[in-house]
Amino acid sequence: MSQAAAAPAKLLPLLSERHVDPHAYPDGVAFLDGQYLPMSQAKISVLDWGFLHSDATYDTVHVWDGRFFRLDLHLDRFFGGLEKLRMTIPFDRAGVAEILHNCVALSGHRAAYVEMLCTRGASPTFSRDPRQAINRFMAFAVPFGSVANAEQLRSGLKVAISDKVRIPPVSIDPSIKNYHWLDLVRGLYDAYDRGADTALILDFNGNVAEGPGFNVFCVKDDKLSTPAVGVLPGITRRTVFDLCGEAGLSAFAADVGVAALKTADEVFITSTAGGVMPVTTIDGAPIADGKVGPITERLMALYWKRHDDPAWSSAVRYP
Repeated sequence: MSQAAAAPAKLLPLLSERHVDPHAYPDGVAFLDGQYLPMSQAKISVLDWGFLHSDATYDTVHVWDGRFFRLDLHLDRFFGGLEKLRMTIPFDRAGVAEILHNCVALSGHRAAYVEMLCTRGASPTFSRDPRQAINRFMAFAVPFGSVANAEQLRSGLKVAISDKVRIPPVSIDPSIKNYHWLDLVRGLYDAYDRGADTALILDFNGNVAEGPGFNVFCVKDDKLSTPAVGVLPGITRRTVFDLCGEAGLSAFAADVGVAALKTADEVFITSTAGGVMPVTTIDGAPIADGKVGPITERLMALYWKRHDDPAWSSAVRYP
């Protein structure tokens, strides 16, 4: 008898009845399958197309001082993404708004990052036909987080421009908020390697596009411009347009070249995760005098002031 034949059979590992998750999660509340759960209990299947294929859409809104900011606009974009991706959920706008309110109220957070999302879901038979998947809606509320920390908000962010190219709009409609972030993540690593805080990547024509989770504006001769092509039409970006209209400032969307950005008088980025945030260094060189500019400071103040305006915000119904 050979040595291989004489060796005892290797026992199979035990099959666990349930998963034990060893990871830590932020304090918050999620909604999943009709249930409100702690964040640590909100799970999706590894067979979900959202996980396997990044086949999902989402939107994020923030709560500040106990009030949602521009929730209606975020709901508009979310339901627009569902329609374009041919997804359906068992809730209308009012139903989704109620779920978001409940997540925040149950979490107790007065400042929160709140997300609504829908994945393609999973097929009961593991079919490769997306029409066989059961779409799945989820939502959660966790503590508010910002792209820029307190010091960066005071002194400005250091940004590096990566040569990575954003997925072109002929491939993915950028108005559908999605999780196709590999180009953005690669750009982030480029920025970290160069000692920067975050990144901007390019569009298919070599102009500036956007960064991971934010749009960018530049100011030249008191006129504001922001990339027009291949970028998410951000809600904070739109808010800047609205604020500029009220303040009598000129703001428009157009191609923004790398050289134009670097020679601007001021640069700032916009995101639900932080609002209006100054940029004072690009690729290691200062923007103008390297200080936060007056128009940026003005828009930052106007942005946060409007969070108390009932025309733009709505109160969370806490218990």
